Amino acid sequence: MKHSVAIFILCIFPVLFSACKPNYTKEQKAYIASVEKQRTDKDKAMQFEEGTPFTRDKSIKFEPLKYFDVDPAFVFKSKLHLYASQDTVETQGTKGDKRKVVRLGYVLFPFEGKTYTINVYTGVSRTGLLYHSIWFTDKTTGDETYGVGRYIDFELNPNPDYEYTIDFNLAYNPYCAYSALYSCTLPTKEDYIDVAIKAGEKKFHH
Repeated sequence: MKHSVAIFILCIFPVLFSACKPNYTKEQKAYIASVEKQRTDKDKAMQFEEGTPFTRDKSIKFEPLKYFDVDPAFVFKSKLHLYASQDTVETQGTKGDKRKVVRLGYVLFPFEGKTYTINVYTGVSRTGLLYHSIWFTDKTTGDETYGVGRYIDFELNPNPDYEYTIDFNLAYNPYCAYSALYSCTLPTKEDYIDVAIKAGEKKFHH
């Protein structure tokens, strides 16, 4: 009898397992493969290229970066809604240093029946380059993901009707997540998203 039960479990388990797998389209599978390749390439760059935390800080040992599985459900489209008053905001770095950025506008994304707002900021890097960025915290912050928060790069398009792709699978940790040599911008209270963003990079240190 026990032998029969064991055979039944072994036979039915693959069916149950396959039923749990998302039924992705060909395009979604190609997208997932492209993000996974980006992650492999980033690991190589972080390990070997000059100027990364792992080549600058000899006190930390390189390990492959940790991620949630790529999930197409965390990719959204939105126009950039510019604020009527684009205020200069003083933010703080993780080492207590002050930084000034402009709160340029916001993008929207629908998730589980609600619509959420994410701010887009404009700043100037230490090398004088203008950049646009999203940074955020969410319900995974400090647990599954880095306690400071995560970033998404944002490339500004001159067309006001342009529809941006907001891809949380590309959310990444700033360099201070790996090494104390770095200071990174702390997301403000307004940058908190009241949902668990189980996509993108997880925390490196456990």
